[in-house]
Amino acid sequence: MEQYIIKGGTPLHGEVVIGGAKNAALGILAAAIMTDETVTIENLPNVWDINVVLQAISDIGAYVNRIGKHEVKINSSKIQNSAIDYENIRKIRASYYLLGALLGKYKKAHVTLPGGCNIGSRPIDQHIKGFEALGAEVKIEHGMIIAEAERLIGNHIYLDMASVGATINITLAACMAEGKTIIENAAKEPHVVDVANFLNSMGANIKGAGTDVIRIKGVNKLHASEYSIIPDQIEAGTFMLAAAATKGDVLIHAVIPKHLEAITAKLVEMGCYVEEFDDAIRVINTQGKRLGHTHVKTLTYPGFPTDMQPQISTLLALSEGTSVVTESIFENRFKYVDELSRMGAKIKVEGNTAIIDGVEKFTGAVVSAPDLRAGAALVTAGLAAEGFTTVDHIEYIERGYEEFEKKMSRLGASMIKTDVEDEKAVQRFRLKVG
Repeated sequence: MEQYIIKGGTPLHGEVVIGGAKNAALGILAAAIMTDETVTIENLPNVWDINVVLQAISDIGAYVNRIGKHEVKINSSKIQNSAIDYENIRKIRASYYLLGALLGKYKKAHVTLPGGCNIGSRPIDQHIKGFEALGAEVKIEHGMIIAEAERLIGNHIYLDMASVGATINITLAACMAEGKTIIENAAKEPHVVDVANFLNSMGANIKGAGTDVIRIKGVNKLHASEYSIIPDQIEAGTFMLAAAATKGDVLIHAVIPKHLEAITAKLVEMGCYVEEFDDAIRVINTQGKRLGHTHVKTLTYPGFPTDMQPQISTLLALSEGTSVVTESIFENRFKYVDELSRMGAKIKVEGNTAIIDGVEKFTGAVVSAPDLRAGAALVTAGLAAEGFTTVDHIEYIERGYEEFEKKMSRLGASMIKTDVEDEKAVQRFRLKVG
């Protein structure tokens, strides 16, 4: 087991390059197995979730050639098995995309029930509703979701909620169904659009991705493609808020500023300076005074993303005045609050709302990452804190952030990754940074 050791109090300065979007990549890798021709995917993040999915599709017969850390070629013409029960795949929420992809291509799929971070209930009833509307029979047996159909036929599907997972999964299944499919109340997140664009690059006929109505005309087959994944909106947002929390000045490259508008708006409202470029964004908080308070409510895109809620709450806990953060997506996303309290934060959680009284500083402590995004928030807290912070259970963080400690170190952070039992490495680090 590994951990991060952080000496806080140093403002982040410099430039950082953002990787490909993990959430888009997971859907795109599933879509890649829907053609018998070779697809090339670039700007692929080299993180745990991605590597697990690549292993899973390799195990069912796909040829996976990892050309480099961020590029892969996939040929699925030799897939013989539509059942995926790879042990690690159970730990990834987005494993369910393989269900839609296999059902769309082979008209049958057996995929283990998904796991992922424990941030609240994430039922798959909308996925099942969509598959059944297309003509599939879906059942759950022995921890597996089993979906089968003689034929998939397009239909009009209204989602009870704008679910990203259900929107992508139904799109995957419907793009090779007979006739037309309309998905209403579709999710509009950037990674929904990216998966649809990738499918279209393979010959699918999908229109309206990014709006609340997606129209799909089924095609008989998909073909080869070369495609580059969009930048990771959440990684970019994490560095934006880390720059603000540490009173730094960071230029963040390889981003789509429009995807970050909700985060930018809150930073500006709090008194931070944000400058946008064509494919970069700069966050400056060097004026020496604390930022102001604000209220945040998580919403589906283009609202404030739930995956940025722990990070903005951490920043607000260091800001002046009282802020209110309302979590409207997941009911169990405030588990990090107890950890922040160890560092001096004053946060009171009532139901799905956190009332935050800003403090002047955090002090270092031993904390434990309860999930992916909360873990990133605790790192941000450690970077801003006085003294040393230890963040345990960083395996959660590494599911979605590539070389997190190295990127932070290049910005001037005093931070290392070490084995929990490697006391000598910890002592060397403490002596080095004082």
